[in-house]
Parts: sequence; C-alpha cells; structure tokens
Amino acid sequence: MKFFFRPFFALALGTALAACSHSNDAVSPISGAQAGSSIAHVQYFGQSFGNAAQVCGPVKAGYARCNAWVRTDLHSGIGASPNTVFGYHPADLVAAYNLPTGGSEGTGQTVAVVDAFDDPNAEADLQVYRAEFGLPTCTTANGCFKKVNQFGQPSPLPAPDTTGWSVEESLDIDMVSAICPNCHIILVESNSNFDFPLGLGVDSAVVKLGADVVSNSYGGGETGTQRLEHYYQHRHAIITASTGDGGYGVQFPAASMFVVAVGGTHLIRGGGSRGWTETAWRGAGSGCSTIYAKPTWQTDPLCPNRTIGDTSAVADPSTGVAVYDTYVFAHGWIVEGGTSVSSPLIAGVYALKGNGQTLDYGHSIYQAKPSRLNDITSGSNGNCGGTYLCTAGPGYDGPTGMGTPNGDFAY
Repeated sequence: MKFFFRPFFALALGTALAACSHSNDAVSPISGAQAGSSIAHVQYFGQSFGNAAQVCGPVKAGYARCNAWVRTDLHSGIGASPNTVFGYHPADLVAAYNLPTGGSEGTGQTVAVVDAFDDPNAEADLQVYRAEFGLPTCTTANGCFKKVNQFGQPSPLPAPDTTGWSVEESLDIDMVSAICPNCHIILVESNSNFDFPLGLGVDSAVVKLGADVVSNSYGGGETGTQRLEHYYQHRHAIITASTGDGGYGVQFPAASMFVVAVGGTHLIRGGGSRGWTETAWRGAGSGCSTIYAKPTWQTDPLCPNRTIGDTSAVADPSTGVAVYDTYVFAHGWIVEGGTSVSSPLIAGVYALKGNGQTLDYGHSIYQAKPSRLNDITSGSNGNCGGTYLCTAGPGYDGPTGMGTPNGDFAY
C-alpha cells in the first residue's frame, strides 16, 4: 500500500515548527491574552511537529488528505470572550491584505468549499464564529448558507466525520466568512476523501449550484489524476486549490492549470510600510509538475510543465488563524494553519471582486499590477538547489507564486 507522504516533510517542516515555539504572540492579535488549556493530548490523525499537528493523516494513492494544521498549545475553549480568542481574527486578515470592509463587496457571490464526510455542527459552529467577530448572520434559513452532498443535493449527506475532516470544514467556511462576509457559502461534503467524489463535488458546485468560486483545501499525488482534471475545468468560475503542507513537492488538484494553486506564508505584524511582514512558509507545496502542461501565462524558465503555485496567503500554523469547531474533538476556539487556510482565503478575495466569470483560470494573477501584490522575497520550503522553485525571491517563485493580495483588485 502506497502512501502520499514526502520524506522532506518530516525533516524541514518538523524543524521549522519546532523552532516556532517562541511565536505565540504572532497568533494572538489581542494584546495581553493568556494561553488557554493545552490540547496537546488530543490525538489528531496526522503527525505532530513542535507545537502543531496535522489534522488529517497520510493517505494511500487515489485519496486526498486535508491540508489543515492545528496548534496544540493554544486553545481558547468553547465559552471564550473576544479578547481571549487566539489566532488572527477577520480584522487582522483584512488589514494584512488591504481588503475592503463595511461595504457591499461580495454581495451576490457564492463561494463553495469542497470537503469529505459530514460535519453535523458546521452551520452552528459557523454562526458562533461570525457572531464573535460581528459578521452578518449566514444560515440556511436566510439563504446564505447551504450544505449539500457531492451531487449538490441537501440529502442524503455523507456519514459523519471520524477522521478530522470536520476540523477542515470549519476552517474553510470560517475563512470565506472572514474575507467575504457578504458572500453566500456552500459546503459540499463528498462521501469520502477518494479523489473521484471530491472532484464530482467541485463540478456539482459550479454546474448545479452556480458557485462563482470553489475552494479545495486538500491534495494527493498527481499520478493518474488526468481522469479527474475535467472536474476542475470551469471557465465561468474560479477554482482554488492549496499547494500542500509537506514542503517542496507537487500535489493534485493544485497541479492542474485550470486551478489557482495557492501557496503559504508566515505572516507577522510589523515591519515596512505595509505594517506586516511575510516570508515563504516551509510547509507550503511547490514544484514542477511531471504530468500537466504549462499554461501560456507562465514563463518561468526551469520548469517545462506547470509550475506550482500561483499566489499565496498566510498558512504557517505558528502564525495561524482563529477557528471555531466543536465536532469530533469538541475544542471550541482553536488556532489552525496550513495551505488549507490560504486556499479559502484567496477564494474569498476573488469573490470580493466578483469577476470570476470573466477570468481565464489563474491568468489574471500574472497580469496584475505589481502594486496590487505583496511580493514575498525570502524563505524556502525545501532543497531545489536554491532556485525559485522552492526559494522565495523578487518576482515569481514556487512557494508564494506572484505574491499575496494587496487589495481586492489584485486579481
């Protein structure tokens, strides 16, 4: 039985996270907040490195793993008050990426997120998150929220999650809410994390439900995935996909030219005219596809095929985001990271602009004015001889793509 698990992961990412135990302040935007009870005793399904653990474990070929991480040393509980909720809040993310607030941006847009298995508490947990940060109510009753199966139907839903994907689902819908509070949200739950139902869920979100943007915070090996690529090919919608959390290396669906491959950064407050500093996260995936052709808008010289990624946003769990989740592990407020954060975040940015139906897959990122992107110029996610494929530098690089958003017109 073959598992999708890269050797570099344990070495570079473990070292990186272990070295980040000093950075609690980075994930606590509230001055003076005190650490909550440790949740290190909780058994997640992936491996632990330093003060963070993978939510989902390794998978065999043909299956996808969610790319979420959780901090095991920060836990604000179920009854936390705003000044004790650790992790970056919506206002922090909006400020870091210079996004609009208080207007009508995103109204009429629908963002779908595709995950595996059912989270019975998803809608209730989402309401806690949105209420905590003063975001508009988003429920089934008011037509803002919808939960469906892989066929786009409200029933029957998949079996309740027992593997950690419910934590991923809370992260996904919370991040869409944080960036685009006026957007409608569709949570698509596939019957399993096998690659076929996940792809079918993406197709249903666009074709049957009319989603403008679809986020996918999961991935697996790219071998044999050509049979799935058509599920992600939609000219009238933007499909985002996380590049992975195992460092330098390629995963699908991020490898497809039809998706926007979203890498990850380490984001801290302070520094420069922006007031925030970003470097490439060591866990973000990147590299050169061995299968998929290079899109015409990519011109980097070292990879003859599709290069991953296209853009990026915060992903390092040591500078993670606040998420509310009560299913399976019943944590309440937790801090999450991984490119599972950056994919729905970027999906929300696209929805703010509301022009996904006029864009040519990820092409517009490469046409964006430099002033609309934060060029990430330092950090690495592995060993590639110091080239841009794994090392951030001026202009395009694999771990961070063309950079992170600087306003909602970046794309």
